[in-house]
Amino acid sequence: MVIVMKTGATNEQIETVIKRVAELGMKPHTVKGEEKTIIGCVGNDDILRSHPIEQFEGVESVQTITKPYKFASREFKKEDTIIDVKGIKIGGGNFAVMAGPCSVEGEEMMFSTAKMASEAGARILRGGAFKPRTSPYDFQGLGEEGLRYMQNAARQYNMAVVTEVMDVREIELIDKYADMFQIGARNMQNFSLLKEIGKTQKPILLKRGMSSTIKDLLMAAEYIIAGGNNQVILCERGIRTFETYTRNTIDMNIIPSAKELSHLPIILDPSHGTGKRSLVTPMALSGLVAGADGLMIEVHPQPEVALSDGPQSLRFNEFQELMEKVKKYLEFENKRIG
Repeated sequence: MVIVMKTGATNEQIETVIKRVAELGMKPHTVKGEEKTIIGCVGNDDILRSHPIEQFEGVESVQTITKPYKFASREFKKEDTIIDVKGIKIGGGNFAVMAGPCSVEGEEMMFSTAKMASEAGARILRGGAFKPRTSPYDFQGLGEEGLRYMQNAARQYNMAVVTEVMDVREIELIDKYADMFQIGARNMQNFSLLKEIGKTQKPILLKRGMSSTIKDLLMAAEYIIAGGNNQVILCERGIRTFETYTRNTIDMNIIPSAKELSHLPIILDPSHGTGKRSLVTPMALSGLVAGADGLMIEVHPQPEVALSDGPQSLRFNEFQELMEKVKKYLEFENKRIG
């Protein structure tokens, strides 16, 4: 259930209600909107119904949320959530582009990629230091060394860093280097990891599992928010279907659908969604039209010799051409690059 405070409710009135909710054995989550404050209550709804919370000063109403993903739902929060990643805004009309290689392969390549990406308009540097690979014999990443390369390159070119966390044991280490944690498709329903990442204070990029529904994705986001971190960005990266021509099948339906069901921003990863360099740009632009709040693009200085995902990585000139088209469309839609 949620408690909606009146417009102009004082901090003292809000704190009084929060204290009472906690006394009743429920866990309160507070979201301050532009006009009203909403207090979400996790626990036995019957307890809240049996106590006259509406009688507290400053309370406008007590409402039931019908969706199983309480805090991720549009019922809980009407206005779009805007995520701030080191001053870079995502959601609510703010558009962000994340670019970089699939894997951090070396210092020089990270600096050259960061330089090009930032000059083209990307604000967030992506790259994997720990790589989940289907084969145990494939390149697994450089670990902490790769994290240092990525952080140094991002600082040099005034970018933020997003990288994947695969295990709860990696959270503390990655927290030293990254500005945003990424939960990959394989770990979208790793509930132990979701609970632990929910205890952190940095934004979380949550990728959709390759066989997951939109409800599954929002329930995974709910795990993180219920853990205490409401800075969640959803990511569509393609789902597995009977199609074999592309690596995955991009479900473009999920972008407007997620915006109907949830206040959380959603971005598109057309690189993993297609697995084909030639399809990345057209699908990225399709994502813009569908209403995505950002893009995650794999870029590599020499895709032909990349240690992972070379066939879906854009060359520098191809990424620059894509960004020119993105900027023109955002200008047409009166949106801003975060």
